[in-house]
Amino acid sequence: MTPASDGAAFATQGLTKTYGAGPAAVHALRGVDLDVPRGEMVVLLGPSGSGKSTLLNILGGLDRATAGSARFRGAELTTMSDAALTRYRRHHVGFVFQFYNLMPSLTARENVELVTEIADDPLDPAEALALVGLESRLDHFPAQLSGGEQQRVAIARAVAKRPEVLFCDEPTGALDSTTGRAVLRVLQDVNRETGATVMIVTHAAATAAMAHRVIHFADGRIREVAVNAAPAPAETIEW
Repeated sequence: MTPASDGAAFATQGLTKTYGAGPAAVHALRGVDLDVPRGEMVVLLGPSGSGKSTLLNILGGLDRATAGSARFRGAELTTMSDAALTRYRRHHVGFVFQFYNLMPSLTARENVELVTEIADDPLDPAEALALVGLESRLDHFPAQLSGGEQQRVAIARAVAKRPEVLFCDEPTGALDSTTGRAVLRVLQDVNRETGATVMIVTHAAATAAMAHRVIHFADGRIREVAVNAAPAPAETIEW
């Protein structure tokens, strides 16, 4: 896939996702129109079941839309083959989830190396871990790390392949407020230092203050899009 060189990371039109059929059908997305500029930090806010994670999964190539269009820098995701979506995920995007999914028998460095082995132009694992403030914890195993440190390893693993987009689904959901702010600061630093578009799904409304763009979801639709002229430092967010 050769993405078009325009100013948008993503553009969707009439994006729809329905699970099941008939009276029992669940309408997760109900015609979403959205433009996400490249290089922004974007927060998707809404209650559970509002459609925000479904949108993230479709844009990340983990799920397919029922109808509508979703384009990544001009390339249509909804019509890609499974093989093309695999290449898209491998070469263009990184994922950070609520649970860290680290290999317990591998050190922090080795967990990051798992991704760099399949990337075209990866960061050195030590460099990626230094980016998230773990340069002194390279040879520690997950059981020797705090929850926040494990999440930072997961972020380092995601950014080590130099993704254009970093998708984060409830990255602070399993963390206390102090540790959560530290992880959000790392994501803010990654956005600033690497230029990656960072999209964060969360139900924590306070997170909106740190974003360039805030997308409010309700009942499978976008209720409002707000733009912050001056995003706040993550460490100032009140939980």
